[in-house]
Amino acid sequence: MAMDNFIPLLLRVPLFVGLKPLQLTEMVRRAERLSFLPGDVITEAGEPGDGACLIVSGPAQRVAGPGLAILPEIVDPNSLISEMAMLVEHDYCSTIVARDRVSCLKFLRAEMHAQMLEDATLIDHFRDRMTEQLKRTSDELRRIDDALAARNPTLSQPPPEKFRPAARWNR
Repeated sequence: MAMDNFIPLLLRVPLFVGLKPLQLTEMVRRAERLSFLPGDVITEAGEPGDGACLIVSGPAQRVAGPGLAILPEIVDPNSLISEMAMLVEHDYCSTIVARDRVSCLKFLRAEMHAQMLEDATLIDHFRDRMTEQLKRTSDELRRIDDALAARNPTLSQPPPEKFRPAARWNR
């Protein structure tokens, strides 16, 4: 696939929305192109991550990781796997396995850091996108907490006196 054909794919990934075509082209140029056969492991839970994988074609499955239901979760094309590992040292959270032939672009952290040193606007962009993502996660956790508290009012009460931390000594 030609480099220009990857740009529309990247623009569908929330983390990359708002980047300039030249920035995306440079990211694609630096990315590894990987192919996996059915059953190949794309990422392994608990292993140190060195980058993020964008599934370009072919289905994959999330077979292990936090919050996984009993059945494996399908990972469709255009999914970005482990975006944190692309930016910071981070272990892979999930095991992702190819279900069929899978093609990926792997954005290595070392290459992303090199590109960010050349183009500091990328640092601001990724910081802003990650902050937005953390805010959405925080809002969702707050919504879940409120829903649980509404179902069971004892969950929102302060802990009993014996569980409260002791007062600090003044010096």
